[in-house]
Amino acid sequence: MAQFRLQGSKVLAVDMNGDAVKAKNGSMVAYEGDMTFKKLTGGGDGLRGMVTRRLTGEQMEVMEVKGHGTCYFADRASEINLVTLSGETLYVEASNLLCTDSSLRTGTTFTGLRGASQGNGLFTTTVEGTGQAAILSDGSAIVLRVTPQLPLQVDPGAYIAHTGRLKQHFQSGVNFRTFIGEGSGEAFQIRFEGDGLVYVQPSERNTIGGDI
Repeated sequence: MAQFRLQGSKVLAVDMNGDAVKAKNGSMVAYEGDMTFKKLTGGGDGLRGMVTRRLTGEQMEVMEVKGHGTCYFADRASEINLVTLSGETLYVEASNLLCTDSSLRTGTTFTGLRGASQGNGLFTTTVEGTGQAAILSDGSAIVLRVTPQLPLQVDPGAYIAHTGRLKQHFQSGVNFRTFIGEGSGEAFQIRFEGDGLVYVQPSERNTIGGDI
């Protein structure tokens, strides 16, 4: 299996010994050794994945990198976060997914109003199986634990990804305190309940809700 490691916080180094990984198209910045690069259709999920992604609007340009040596990946100087999966599922926006082990399966799932509130589509990308993935964030991400006793509210623009058995509820942050200037300033929030991890970035994307 390919070995993922960070070179600083903005470059991913992947050591391969005949292994393969799937990476965001155009994200290779350098490599050592003998590597081959092949563009994949449907986010790496073949014809069925291509059709699904076109129908859902969750587009993802992916290439397969295979060989012997070390390949380096980066994307617009974004911070990179490593996620280790042991049979669970990672839910992440396609634009935030940099690289995965080739053994991990990717797909799409319905997000409903959460995706719409982020200014994204109604679907998001799933990564499942056993292996490593690298996700991108605008600034150093924090990883927050959710437990049945401790739910979490997140600004949709700061949300990156999550793992675990979590339920999401889309809720309005608008109330009387908002209008007198004592609210959070966020029109909408995502409430996570259950048991899992949520990845949050310190920079907010523009969202449909915006600020009040």
